[in-house]
Amino acid sequence: MIHSRIAPTPSGYLHIGNALNFVITWLWVRREGGTLRLRIDDRSLAVVQPEYLEDIFSTLKWLGIDWDEGPGNADEQQNIYSEHLQGEKYAGLINKIIATGQVFACSCTRKAIQAQSSSSEEHCPCQAKKIPLDQPDTVWRVITPENCIIEVPDAQRGRIPVDLYHEMRDFIIRRRDGIAAYQVVSLSDDMEHKTNLVIRGMDLLPSSAAQIFLARLIGDTGFHKAEFYHHPLLTDSDGEKLSKSAGSNALKSWGPQTTNLEEFYGWVCKQLGWSEQVTSAQEMLVLAKAGRPLYLHAL
Repeated sequence: MIHSRIAPTPSGYLHIGNALNFVITWLWVRREGGTLRLRIDDRSLAVVQPEYLEDIFSTLKWLGIDWDEGPGNADEQQNIYSEHLQGEKYAGLINKIIATGQVFACSCTRKAIQAQSSSSEEHCPCQAKKIPLDQPDTVWRVITPENCIIEVPDAQRGRIPVDLYHEMRDFIIRRRDGIAAYQVVSLSDDMEHKTNLVIRGMDLLPSSAAQIFLARLIGDTGFHKAEFYHHPLLTDSDGEKLSKSAGSNALKSWGPQTTNLEEFYGWVCKQLGWSEQVTSAQEMLVLAKAGRPLYLHAL
C-alpha cells in the first residue's frame, strides 16, 4: 500500500505551486487506495505565525483535499503534532548517524566557508580539526565521501544519479542551536510512518539523495526503497522559483478569495495536459482513476 504525505511549511502564505503539489499527491494516493498524512514542517521556525498555520488548513479545505493522518486543525498541530514536541525522536536518529563514525563538528560560519572555498565548491575544513561534538556553537555534519553517487528512483524519469559529494558535500544534520536539520527531521518522520512515495519539486532532488544516503548509512531497510516523483517547478514572470509571500504569487490572494474552484482546477488540468475541464478534486480523481497521467508538463 502507498503511504505518502503533504508537508507544507508555515513560513508564509501558501502559493499556487504548493496547492498544485498537494493536489497531485492527493490524486496519486487516492487513485492507488493509499494513506495520506498531513505533516506540517515547523521544526526550523522559532515562532509559527498563527495566520500562516491557519492558511494551510483553510487552503486544504478550499481545495477539497482530505487526509488520513495528522492534525485536523491548528490547535492539534501546535499541541500534539508540532515537530518541536518530537526532539527526542530526532535526537535518536542523530545518535544512530553518529554511531557510524561519519559525523564531525564544524565551527565555521557560512561566510567563513565561502571565503576559504573555491568559487566552484564550498567546503568546510573542520573534519581534520577533530572538534569534540559537545563543543558549543558548532553544527554537526555527516561526511559524504568522494564519488558518492546516489541514484534516486523517480516515477517519471527512472533512476536519477545525484553526485551528493558535489551537490551537498558534508551536509548538516544538527544546527548550531541544537535543532535537528531538515534532512534528519524529514527522514525521521518518513521512516516512522513508512512513507514509500514522496512527491516534491525538482529543487529537492538533492534532499531526496541526502535522505536516501542517511537511510542507507544507518542500515534502514524501508525508506531507501521509496519511490519519488520530482515535478517541475512553477516560476514567476522573471523565471524565478515561487516563494511564499503575501504578494501576487500567494494562493491567499490568487485563490480562495478571488478564484472559484472551477477556474483553479481547470488550470491544474492544463498543467497536467488534460483536455477536460473539472470543478473539483473529486472530479479530477475520477479521471485519474480512468488513466489520466499525473505528471506535470514542463512549467
